[in-house]
Amino acid sequence: MATTETPASIEEIAVPPTTDTVLESPPTATVEQPAIPLQVMKRNGKVVSFDPTKISIAVTKAYLAVEGQGAAASARVHDLVRQITQQVVDALVRRKPDGGTVHIEDIQDQVELALMRAGEHKVARDYVLYREARAREREEAARAAREAGEEEHLVNVTLADGSQHPLDIQRLRNLVAEACEGLTETDPQQILDDTCRNLFDGVKEEDVYQTLVMSARTLIDTEPNYSHAAARLLMEILRREALTFLELPTVQTQAQMAEAYGDYFKAYVRRAVELELLDPRLAQYDLDRITAALKPERDLSFTYLGLQTLYDRYFLHDAAGTRFELPQAFFMRVAMGLAINEIEREARAIEFYELLSSFDFMSSTPTLFNSGTLRPQLSSCYLTTVPDDLEGIFGAIRDNALLSKFAGGLGNDWTPVRGL
Repeated sequence: MATTETPASIEEIAVPPTTDTVLESPPTATVEQPAIPLQVMKRNGKVVSFDPTKISIAVTKAYLAVEGQGAAASARVHDLVRQITQQVVDALVRRKPDGGTVHIEDIQDQVELALMRAGEHKVARDYVLYREARAREREEAARAAREAGEEEHLVNVTLADGSQHPLDIQRLRNLVAEACEGLTETDPQQILDDTCRNLFDGVKEEDVYQTLVMSARTLIDTEPNYSHAAARLLMEILRREALTFLELPTVQTQAQMAEAYGDYFKAYVRRAVELELLDPRLAQYDLDRITAALKPERDLSFTYLGLQTLYDRYFLHDAAGTRFELPQAFFMRVAMGLAINEIEREARAIEFYELLSSFDFMSSTPTLFNSGTLRPQLSSCYLTTVPDDLEGIFGAIRDNALLSKFAGGLGNDWTPVRGL
């Protein structure tokens, strides 16, 4: 649950400096509080009450900065401030008709837009320049803190057991840096900044990692390599889910996961057999030889859409929907299922795995779904002939239902049936 503080300060709405001393509370036109409950997320993640008066004060100070102290008594300025503030409030209400939380930067964007629409270009220009200057100051301060080895305490994170601890910003920084490693035209800091902007005090731990993925995903349109970065950040979520389910120690990076993949795979096979998701004969393979052939680095080859599709549709999961199959385990499970009746089954399984995990060849969907399971239905299509009797017709419908359940495509020949 997000904590609520007093309304954001005037400076947080962004107020251009003036050459003269400005009144602490310049006169402002009254704007009614919106009927729906709105809150504001500050840059440090704190959530505060929304107060339109703060917008009025900020806009008034912006006019004073451009036109001087005489603007404080100007009826024209008062009317413009009231109109601009009301436009900003109306825009926020349209975006959040049922109430909710808006970020401080979004409010500032709306103030800029309202000033431009009102034709107050000089005021808007100074407002924009001041925002940019303040953003540079914050970035320089954050960089200096990082170089000095100091870590900013942004928000508290809520763990699964309900306890809270400070957000580990350095861990996020390491994850994003690793996700962007080797990817040209990607900026880890941009992903991290957008993530921190969207976090709030008390955010759930799993939502932090999901926000990382979404922050990278929104940049895909600007640079395709962000799709690989988003997939690598998604891998962190998959690793945590799988390792936690198997009661294995969680790892911090993909490099650490590479060292733990062998132990993970053996635990994965044992648990899947126990849950009657895999054929028990898979546990009879030489798992030491099999795990030695795994190539964890190929987890980094996915794009976001590819990995998300595997997670949503293909990976093994328990009755509660918890996925505990990672990409290389998935490919090896399919390969082991295909080689299960071979004489040199380990060697053949490794050959199949090499083809699948390198994307040089990909099996059909039924094979990916069912290979290695207790129902190894590997065919994509079934062609049948429907006999001309009641039992045969309804028997064909039953067969179609069962084949569809296990991912088979259907083709029925109804020629023998009279009257068709």
